[in-house]
This record gives sequence, C-alpha cells and structure tokens, in this order.
Amino acid sequence: MNEILLIGSLIFLFGSTVLWYRLFGKSGLYCFTVFATITANIEVLLLVDAFGMEMTLGNILFASTFLVTDILSETEGKAAAQKAVYIGIAASLVFLVISQSWLHYILSPNDWAGEAFHTIFTNTPRMLLASLVVYAITQIFDVWLYHSWWKFTAQKYHDSRRFLWLRNNGSTMISQLLNTVLYTLFAFYGTYDSTTLISIMLSSYVIFFFTSLADTPAVYLARKISDKRKQAQTA
Repeated sequence: MNEILLIGSLIFLFGSTVLWYRLFGKSGLYCFTVFATITANIEVLLLVDAFGMEMTLGNILFASTFLVTDILSETEGKAAAQKAVYIGIAASLVFLVISQSWLHYILSPNDWAGEAFHTIFTNTPRMLLASLVVYAITQIFDVWLYHSWWKFTAQKYHDSRRFLWLRNNGSTMISQLLNTVLYTLFAFYGTYDSTTLISIMLSSYVIFFFTSLADTPAVYLARKISDKRKQAQTA
C-alpha cells in the first residue's frame, strides 16, 4: 500500500505542477510552491516503510518544488525561478509564526483537536527552521547550477534548447544530495539514532534520485506548453 501511495503521489503532484502551469502560468507555480512547502513540512513528520527502506514522507512534495524551479528556469527565466524560492521561504516563515500561535490559545472544554495539534506543531519549529535554511541553500544552488549547465551546453553546442535533460537532472540530482544530507542532520539529529539517520538519508536520496529522473518529462511538457503559449501570443 505504501509503495502504491508513493507512486500515486508522484504522478499526482508532478501532473498537478504541469497542470497548474498550463492553467495559470508562472503565477500557478508560485501558488504551488506555497502549497508544497507548507504541506511538506507537516508530512515529513511521518516515518514509513516502503520499497524495503525506512523513510520520512514529504520527499515527493519537496521534489515538486525543484520541479517548479526547473520549469520556471526553462520557460520563464532565472529571475522567475529565484522568485519562487523567495516565495517558498516567505510562506514557511508565515506558517511557522501562525502555527506556533495556535499552541497558545486557551481551548474550550469541548475541544477535541488541541492535543493532536500540540503533538504535531510542538515539533514543527525545528522542522520548519531546518527546512527554511536547507530550502534556501539548496534551491538557490539549484537555480544557479541549472543556469550554469545551460550556459555551458549553449556555449559548447551553440544551441540553447538542447540538453534540457542534462541541466534538469544535473542540477536537481546534485542539489537533492545536498538537500538530503543537510535536512536530515538539521531536522533529525538527536531525534533518531545514527543508524536511522543514515537510513533516512539513503532512502530520501533514493526517492529524490528517481523523482529527479521522473520530473524530466514534466519539464519537457511544460516547455512545450510555454512554446505554444508564446506562439499564440505572437500570432
């Protein structure tokens, strides 16, 4: 069941990313960034077994934010991709503040959700702060590396459209390795033993590796959508 749910989540989230771009353009991807960064920081609290590994959830949602910046880099430019990163950081900060305020309300005797909220959101600050720092580092690095690969291949082969697969996978896989190591240490050091931390790192990167491969068709499809939109605008 876990494996089916993970594969289904991958298809649904990556498909939704492209659909939001198709329907709403780059504004849709900015909105998707807000959704993904907030929900990923809640989902990452869950630890599951899948594909013979122990892993935290949230990996696919985090991976979708890299898909967003790659689509924006490819179709809208570096500035648009950087803006998505800044929006994700701002969304995390606002969510951190508002979610912590919930814990300070005096609850009604008839409340039934407060205990669950307290259990979840007392752990959220560390997760969110870790995510915020790591997200900022890795996403800014990913955008920079994407355009570095692009500049390299364009200069070497004199064609700015070739090697999309290389700049997409080359930037995302390296960035995701950095993301995996930093986030696991910042978020879970002291919470789990060393064996579990290493297991989380390995399983997270395995998921990120395959999601990086899986998002390449989505980036190609988004570029095709962008091309058609630009042709329609100039017609």
